[in-house]
Amino acid sequence: MTLIAHISDLHVSVADFDEDIFMKAVNEINNLNPDMIILTGDLTDHGYYNEFEQVTRYLTLFEAPLFAVPGNHDARNLGYQTFEELVGERSWKLTMDEDFTVIGLDSSSPDEDKGHIGTPQHMWLEHQLDECVINENCSIVALHHHIVPIPQTGRERNVLSDAGDILKTLTTHEVDLVLSGHKHVPNIWKLNNTVIVNAGSLCSTKLRGKNKNSYNVYNITDSEIEIFLNEVDGEKFLFGKYPRNII
Repeated sequence: MTLIAHISDLHVSVADFDEDIFMKAVNEINNLNPDMIILTGDLTDHGYYNEFEQVTRYLTLFEAPLFAVPGNHDARNLGYQTFEELVGERSWKLTMDEDFTVIGLDSSSPDEDKGHIGTPQHMWLEHQLDECVINENCSIVALHHHIVPIPQTGRERNVLSDAGDILKTLTTHEVDLVLSGHKHVPNIWKLNNTVIVNAGSLCSTKLRGKNKNSYNVYNITDSEIEIFLNEVDGEKFLFGKYPRNII
C-alpha cells in the first residue's frame, strides 16, 4: 500500500497564514507516516522572496518527502523564479518502485491568476503518460489549477484555459488520480476512469462559508484507492473509494 498526503494553499504571509493550524497539520501528517506529501500550489500569498524563505523553513518540519508545484500566488513578483531557487523544479516526474508514477505540472503564469499548461508542457505530459500506459504504472498528475469547475466556489474564473485538451489527455490515458488545489474547497469528480480530487486550504484563513482547513489522504493498493478528508484538528472521514485502473 502507498500512503500519500495531499496538502494545498498554505498562503504563507503576514496576514492570511494561520501558524497554529499549520503546526497541528504537521503533527497530524507526520503521525500518519505517509510515503510522500504532494503540495499543489500557493505556498505563498504574494510570491515575495521572504515568503518563500519562510515557507521553506516550515516545509522542513514535514518528515516525509515533499513534492510541490507552484500556484498562481507563487508566480507573482518574480516568485516563479524564486520557486525554482528555493523549492525546486516547477514541473517534474517521480517514479516509485518502477510501477508508480507521479507527474507535477506548472499551471501558473507570471502575475496572472488564470491557469495554463501550454503546448510544450502538454506534449511532455503526453509522453510521460504514454510510458505509464506501456509500463502499466499507477499514474497521478498534480497541478494547482482545477481542470473542471468546483461546486460552491462562486463564479468560475480560473479553470485552466486549455482544460479541454488537458482533460482529454488525462482521461484517454486513464490517469488514476488528478490532484489540484486553488479553490480552497475539497471535492471529487470522476470522469470516465479518472478520479479528480481537489484539496481545501491547509492553513490559510481564506476559507469559503463553513469550510475548515483540511488535507486529503490517499491509501492506494493494487486494487483500489481510498480517499480520506482530514479536517485539521477535527473530523476525519472517508471521502471516496474507487477501483484502480490497472490491476
